[in-house]
Amino acid sequence: MAKKFIDIMDTTFRDGFQSVFGGRVLMNDFLPAVEAAKTAGITHFEFGGGARFQSLYFYLREDAFEMMDQFRKIVGPDANLQTLARGVNTVMLDTGSKELIDLHAKMFKKHGTTTIRNFDALNDVENLKYSGERIVHHGLKHEVVVTMMDLPPGCYGAHTVEFYEKTLREILDSGIPYNSICFKDASGTSSPQKVFETIQMARKLIPEGTHLRLHTHETAGVSVAAYMAALEAGVDGIDMAAAPVSGGTSQPDILTMLHATKGMDYDLGGLEINKILTYEKELQSCLSDYFMPPEATMVSPIIPFSPMPGGALTANTQMMRDNGIMDKFPEVIAAMTEVVEKGGYGTSVTPVSQFYFQQALNNVMQGPWNAIAPGYGKMVLGYFGKTPVAPDPEVVKIASEKLGLEPTTEKALDLANADESKSLSNWINRLKEENIEITEENIFIAAACQDKGIAFLKGEGELNVRKLSEMKKEEEKEKGSKSMGNGNYTVVVDGQKFSVQVAEGNADIQVTAVDGESTAVSAPEAPKPSADSSGNLLDIKALLPGNVWKIVANPGQSVNEGDVIMILESMKMEIDIVAPKGGVIKSINVATNDKVVEGQVVAVLG
Repeated sequence: MAKKFIDIMDTTFRDGFQSVFGGRVLMNDFLPAVEAAKTAGITHFEFGGGARFQSLYFYLREDAFEMMDQFRKIVGPDANLQTLARGVNTVMLDTGSKELIDLHAKMFKKHGTTTIRNFDALNDVENLKYSGERIVHHGLKHEVVVTMMDLPPGCYGAHTVEFYEKTLREILDSGIPYNSICFKDASGTSSPQKVFETIQMARKLIPEGTHLRLHTHETAGVSVAAYMAALEAGVDGIDMAAAPVSGGTSQPDILTMLHATKGMDYDLGGLEINKILTYEKELQSCLSDYFMPPEATMVSPIIPFSPMPGGALTANTQMMRDNGIMDKFPEVIAAMTEVVEKGGYGTSVTPVSQFYFQQALNNVMQGPWNAIAPGYGKMVLGYFGKTPVAPDPEVVKIASEKLGLEPTTEKALDLANADESKSLSNWINRLKEENIEITEENIFIAAACQDKGIAFLKGEGELNVRKLSEMKKEEEKEKGSKSMGNGNYTVVVDGQKFSVQVAEGNADIQVTAVDGESTAVSAPEAPKPSADSSGNLLDIKALLPGNVWKIVANPGQSVNEGDVIMILESMKMEIDIVAPKGGVIKSINVATNDKVVEGQVVAVLG
């Protein structure tokens, strides 16, 4: 009897890069590994979409469409090149209009995509209908998704086999066109037994011959067991990655699964160990200069308590490093259980995973529920669709008050269509204002990436790649700036001047009084804030490190309690700095694009 053929998708160049490096890998650095993967016999790749779209414009000064073209050129016309889309969000973090959803499918088809894996983090089937229709309309294969995770201990109400069956039945009954079905667990927290029962349920429910896949991560340490359970239950395809971006927060390694299925009746895509070893050696060489976050390579036993997907985990830890608050990470993870439970049990996958993380970060840094992350708040208020269970009423009330929005039951797509800022004409006009060439690609880049997309198109994009060689240069530069060079110096000790010599090594140091005089030296007096006639001044401080995105109020302007003074950008969040009381803005102490640290005075209120 012939072995069952299992289709293997290599996720290295999308999910692998996203899970390990936050998506920040330069095109010319990894393309030689794509050639090696082709030589190894791999014909199915995940090569874009997800955060690997925006990250190129945000951090790499690269065009995602150009990268996709180059990838297709290397692998040839017959390879199955797959991307990841978030239903009505496509590759954006916010809901797109019908025009933008259609343009997404059109552009991705134009630039080499074969298949789009399409999911909704809330498992709201309404959010899959139009996006799935446009994917098929433009000649792409549509892989429709049910998103999975295990709930934190003590949480109940969703994410059971029965819940997934209900979601799958809704997909099948909706008439959404599809070519394959995938169960996607971005956090890797689903237990192997639940995976087995879910795939077994799906195999009985879907039409015979339907291609059925499982996607998971090694973050919680059960991915191989989950894949083995899925294979036993009748799955047709699984996703794996290549070292050094396999395991940990990513998918299990191709070699690991080849070994795990040794002697069994499965043919994993006809892949051969020796050829995969050669491919991984090339990939290791290509990525040898990239900083590997330690959490990216580890299995974490606390992930089921969060749950935090691999693709978001390292992106967030890298941002926390950039902002000097990495020490808060354990507290943020611990705070996520409450955030997930009260948020309505949307699956922890982008963008919902970001909403969870941002709200947990707010709860740690600013106190529980004192500040509402805009994405999280809009989610519990219904602006992204229907959550699996109703969010906590008190949190809904707080979100409504903080964001100034009423809860809604309108469809997310209808709300987006009514928003002029999400129309093609709006972005065409914006390109005209910026003197940027009007192409369909540029329209979509601007709409998907907004100000950062515009900056890229103007040649002003940010380059933020963490390479060991560059980090070493920065360390040496910083060390040099802080070190005292050899030579003669005058120092003051307890008010007495001394002449000293500084030299490296165990040299004799001469110390003499300069003039025998005693010089009084006082510590510099701390600057005092200016005061009005009443002396009633209030320093307004940044609660989180970040960048000044927009200054709303001006010196001399009267403000009421709660009025926005400025907006910071931090950790993919827009953070309002508001007036704690009514008064007059005495000073604005920062400028747009300035970096600020936690506790820094950004304005003075009188």
